[in-house]
Amino acid sequence: MNAFELGIIAPAFVASLIVLSTHVPLGTEVLRRGIIFIDLAIAQVAGLGVIAADSMGWEAEGWMVQIAAVSAALLAALILHWTDRRWPEIQEALIGVSFVLAATAGILVLAGNPHGGEHLKELLVGQILWVNYDQLLPAALISIAVLGTWFLMRDRISGFGFYALFAFAVTASVQLVGIYLVFASLIIPALATRQINRRGIRIACGYGVGLLGCLVGLVVSVMADLPAGAVIVWCLAFAAMLFARVVAPSVSSYNNSN
Repeated sequence: MNAFELGIIAPAFVASLIVLSTHVPLGTEVLRRGIIFIDLAIAQVAGLGVIAADSMGWEAEGWMVQIAAVSAALLAALILHWTDRRWPEIQEALIGVSFVLAATAGILVLAGNPHGGEHLKELLVGQILWVNYDQLLPAALISIAVLGTWFLMRDRISGFGFYALFAFAVTASVQLVGIYLVFASLIIPALATRQINRRGIRIACGYGVGLLGCLVGLVVSVMADLPAGAVIVWCLAFAAMLFARVVAPSVSSYNNSN
C-alpha cells in the first residue's frame, strides 16, 4: 500500500473511530430496548434534512445544513418519544413507517434534481473515503459530548432524553458514513457481543469488532476499488460472526465463572 492510499485511509479510519465511539454503546442499549430500527429511521430523517437544505441551495458543509439535519432528527426523536408513550406495543412498527416516509420524502424532494440519484446513493452508502479532517472536527466534538452525557448519565437517561441523544449521535454520523454504515455500526457489534453479560466488557468487545471490521473494510475497498461503505458493512458482519463464534463463548464463560 503506497503513501497516497494511506493518506486516503487515515481520515476515513478516524471517521470510523468517531462513529464507533458513540454507536457501540448506544447500539447495545437499542438492542436491549428492542427498538432496532430507530437508528435507521432517525438517520433517514436527518438525511431528509440534508436533502431539504441542499434543495434550498445551502452549502453542503455549512452550518445551516447541520442545523437542518439536527432539527429534523430532533423532531423525529420527539415524535417517536410521543408514540412510544402512547402506543408502546407497536413502537417498532411505527419506527419502520417513519423510515419509509422519510425515505420516500427524500425521493420526492429530489425528483426534479438531475443529480438526485447520486445524492441518494451518497446518503445511503456514504463517501467515507473522501472525508477530510475539517469535516471530522465537528463530528468529533458532538461525539465527545454524546459520550460524556451517556457515560455520566446513562442510568438516568430515558424517554425523550435518550431519543434526543441518539438524534445528535446519528446526525453527526450519517453525513460522514451514510445510512447503511450508521445502521451496521450500531447493530452489528451489539449483536456480536450479546452473549456477554458485563456491560463494560461487552462494550469493549464491541469496539474491537467495529474497529476490525472498519479497518479491514477500508483496506479492501481501496485495494479492490470498491465502494467503501458497502465493503465495510460486509467486513463488520464477518468480524461479528467470527467474534460471536470463536471469542464470545470464551469471554462469556470466563465472566460467568468469576
